[in-house]
Amino acid sequence: MTTPSKRALIVIDLQNDYFPGGAYPLWAASATLDRVAAAIQAATAQGVPVVLVQHVANSQKGPAPFFNPATEGVAIHPRVLTAAPDAPRVVKAFADGFLETELESALARWGVEELLICGMMTQNCVTHTAISKGAEKYRVAVLTDCCTTVDQMLHKIALNALSTRVALVTAEQALG
Repeated sequence: MTTPSKRALIVIDLQNDYFPGGAYPLWAASATLDRVAAAIQAATAQGVPVVLVQHVANSQKGPAPFFNPATEGVAIHPRVLTAAPDAPRVVKAFADGFLETELESALARWGVEELLICGMMTQNCVTHTAISKGAEKYRVAVLTDCCTTVDQMLHKIALNALSTRVALVTAEQALG
């Protein structure tokens, strides 16, 4: 891994709809949130910038099953906001966090060369961002213990599929 000044932690879609009481609660969401909050704390302590990526459904296409604008479910989880109060927020409408967003320009401001990616859902937005055309110029690592999806099996299948394209590490391995 490179020096902390060349890395960024990308936190994808830790939004209320994915937690108990939300429109689509995920497997182990609370435990994943604990690990993500710890990763944010470790990154911040090392001077690694944190970017929060938030999915907002396109209301012009009609109501979505979750992440609809102006709902409590679309909001980033308050523990993430507390852990990273000054982190820039990138709003996306697609699974790929680079597609039609400001993510690349935020990373360019910091001179980032390596992405540490975590979030929800492993097989969808995490995967699509990690292997995005926009991510090709970076070294990419997915923090396996800081991601989740609908169940453990799908999480493992998605990580196995990613293993041929990006590094798979734990938050401890990446951020000590």
